[in-house]
Amino acid sequence: MEHRNSNKRFYFGIILIVLGVILILERLNLIPESVANMLLSWQMLLVGIGILSLLGGNRTAGTILIVIGGFFMVPELITVPHEIRRIYWPLILIAIGVAILVRQRGSQKLPQGDEPIPLIPNDNSVNTFDDFVIFGGREIFINSQSLAGGKATSIFGGIEFDLRKASLQPGGAVIDCVSVFGGCGFKIPMDWNVRNEVTTIFGAFTDKRGDTYSDRYYDPAKTIVIKGISMFGGIEVKHF
Repeated sequence: MEHRNSNKRFYFGIILIVLGVILILERLNLIPESVANMLLSWQMLLVGIGILSLLGGNRTAGTILIVIGGFFMVPELITVPHEIRRIYWPLILIAIGVAILVRQRGSQKLPQGDEPIPLIPNDNSVNTFDDFVIFGGREIFINSQSLAGGKATSIFGGIEFDLRKASLQPGGAVIDCVSVFGGCGFKIPMDWNVRNEVTTIFGAFTDKRGDTYSDRYYDPAKTIVIKGISMFGGIEVKHF
């Protein structure tokens, strides 16, 4: 895990250097201002975050961010008819849907990294879950005594999982979240160790257990990995 974080810091350092070089070239009038503005735009920011996500192994989040940034960058490069601009958001929704389907197919593959991460079994047992909410809300109680993980997708809605009566399978569990203009909440035991691998863009991942107890003990043998993407939404871990 430490090696993976070091890689992310390395790539982030490279991006900062590139941004600095672009600013210097623009100040020295060595590149047109329009080019500098495009390279330092919010569209390029999404593309850059997407590239970092891909390098970090999060293909779904990386692909979505690169597609969105690229879509909105096209009008800055060429003249796009108004009729085509009107279908931009539908195309983005299609792209997100395709990425979710790809994530579904690829969820059984073991991520590359220094620490093994348990797979999410593709079954309907009590030890896994797969919940989808759009324009609504759900509260789900899970008491599995060998929780392997699950998937949670919230779009313009919210899901809250109560895992306080559950126990993890040996080796831990993985929860794959997609939160777009929505939220996912997890009530978990205090001694579970949470590994955050969520990519956030105008969103947030918060662990509020520290607000409840000042002295927190995390059992490394009880590790739950929460990964995925939070875009204009939030993913929250708490005890109550």
